[in-house]
Amino acid sequence: MATLRGEPVDRAAVNFYEIGGLSTDPSDPDEFNIYNDRSWQPLLQLAEEQTDLIRMRSPVRTRSYELWASPEESDAGSRKEFFKTEEYMEDQCRFIRTTLKIGGRTMTSLRRRSMDVDTTWVIEPLLKTTEDLEAYLELPDEVFAEEFDVTSLTEEDQRLKDRGIVMVDTEDAICAAASLFSMEDFTVLALTEQKLFHRLLEKHTRYIQRRTEMIAEEFPGHLWRIYGAEYASEPYLPPYLFKEYVVRYTGPMVEVIQKGGGFVRIHCHGRISAIIDYIVEMGADAIDPVEPPPQGDVELVDMRRKYGRELVLFGNLEIADIENMEPAEFEKVVKKCLEDGTSGKGKGFVLMPTASPIGRKITSRTMANYETMVRLATSFRF
Repeated sequence: MATLRGEPVDRAAVNFYEIGGLSTDPSDPDEFNIYNDRSWQPLLQLAEEQTDLIRMRSPVRTRSYELWASPEESDAGSRKEFFKTEEYMEDQCRFIRTTLKIGGRTMTSLRRRSMDVDTTWVIEPLLKTTEDLEAYLELPDEVFAEEFDVTSLTEEDQRLKDRGIVMVDTEDAICAAASLFSMEDFTVLALTEQKLFHRLLEKHTRYIQRRTEMIAEEFPGHLWRIYGAEYASEPYLPPYLFKEYVVRYTGPMVEVIQKGGGFVRIHCHGRISAIIDYIVEMGADAIDPVEPPPQGDVELVDMRRKYGRELVLFGNLEIADIENMEPAEFEKVVKKCLEDGTSGKGKGFVLMPTASPIGRKITSRTMANYETMVRLATSFRF
């Protein structure tokens, strides 16, 4: 919290992002639970015992980053009138098919999850044409109504005590909208059908903003992560549409969170040089993961020099380096990251990967590189 407030700290903060952030249960024998593999246990323990924990939690869903409703959620309340969801197994993969009937049209989506990789692939997006979108827009707002409770957030906050903090994890309107399409269809539609896309953003904004206002009031003073901005970054969309599609709809979220004493961290992978001024304009308190070239297009030392007074920087260690780089070389990368992220004057810096492993096995090299992060960060003095 001192880092977020820009106050002096005794050392650099270090966080493993999803490891120690997402809710995991190593004792769960479910065959889809990669975290019950023996190789994961030392890494999970290292995160819990020696890092600055940031629990990523949502008041509306179990997996904070999962936008798609579970079969149970899809078949609840007024959704049942329009949505039908079925789940089945095939070739050691779990498939979830969702069918939407509205406006005389039938639309389907298909998701796949394999046993050994903790991520979900969208094999078939729900919306494929402008006609699909126009029909989707006919859905009544009641379909998107949510039930949420901050009890789990406050209880987790109390359990953590001084070992870490709880971060409210939420999508923004462009994330909810863009994820309905394939990436190519989204970019074409967002460029050529801007009025129609604004209608979609407005529809999702209504329930997301209501959720944000209520949680900010009931769970004030905490860090939030808002994800989705990267959909409007280059090379997908030109910078002027970032202002139209992100600042316009995500900006009010930032405002209401900060009104309650909270802090906002904007999550945006990739190329941010052309949009970083817009993120500052929104009043964000922090940004992650500040990816280095070639994944991104900014150097951490330049970000610190230009924007360190406005933004707390989270990053910028690539997960590919953690998994593939020899420990001796990775140590050099971490040292440079710490030096660049804390250079000059600024609000604060958190050493953090850009993502986390999603496979069932953690190699000795990966484990050694995570240990290097902790060793160097906890001994680093300003």
